[in-house]
Amino acid sequence: MFTLWKKTCTLTTLLLLLLPRLALAGGEKAALIVIVADTRSLTGLQAWWGNLYNDSLLWFTVLTVLTIPIMGLLFGILADVVMKAIGIDLSSRELAEH
Repeated sequence: MFTLWKKTCTLTTLLLLLLPRLALAGGEKAALIVIVADTRSLTGLQAWWGNLYNDSLLWFTVLTVLTIPIMGLLFGILADVVMKAIGIDLSSRELAEH
């Protein structure tokens, strides 16, 4: 029973691995798809960011990963300043329940 199960799993795996090859029209290699950002109507920082995406995905990824936490920190600090300005002080919290 184990050998039948093993053969069935092996054939199923091979079928799933070779199925995309069968889907190619005529058996020829498919052309590589290139995904680019359309930067024709962009200017300034948006154009630079789009061109960075088109030129180097590595640098685009590095800058994106660095930018997101920095922007989160800046927006958090800005939110704290605004809340303190309107009278909400989160640094000294008193519990309302007794």
